[in-house]
Amino acid sequence: MLRKTFSVLCRSRLLLHPSVCQPFCDMTPGVESPAKRQKMEVDGMGDAVVEPVLQFKRLNDAFAPVRGSDHAAGFDLFSNKDMVVPAKDKASVPTDLQIALPKGCYGRIAPRSGLALKKFIDVGAGVIDRDYRGEVFVLLFNFSDTNFEVKRGDRIAQLICEKIFMPTLVERETLEETKRGEGGFGSTGTN
Repeated sequence: MLRKTFSVLCRSRLLLHPSVCQPFCDMTPGVESPAKRQKMEVDGMGDAVVEPVLQFKRLNDAFAPVRGSDHAAGFDLFSNKDMVVPAKDKASVPTDLQIALPKGCYGRIAPRSGLALKKFIDVGAGVIDRDYRGEVFVLLFNFSDTNFEVKRGDRIAQLICEKIFMPTLVERETLEETKRGEGGFGSTGTN
């Protein structure tokens, strides 16, 4: 009876902390360890909130994405190949990773601030759709006057998971008028 009771408790992370129920889950056949499930939190209303999971697969001997700090917005991506990005040119750098993004998100490949400031290296074409399962490449632009050497294991960009809103597309003959109207390219001021 005791094992059955703990089996039920182990299935509900809201009732018992995983560190307490883990040994009982390990003893009970057919009960999945809480550590193997998605992380859950309890919001202010007492409801369970499933923490999104970014899944990845290494091709060959790729480097796993890592966060530079606990509050970093993105996961650092690493080059898996030695190569050169020529001066005033671009190159597609392999990461040897495939990813599966959380529901409601897309992946944005963003530059690393240090590379942009110190080496004039920027990132282009950085949108990864949720249903894409191919290898992730990073398109690096070299705006400097010298070649940029990329070594295997260098952090070259960051992957940021951003929520996306998918509105219904509706064509109209006319659109609602606004005070700004069709003004663009500095029409609201340049400073």
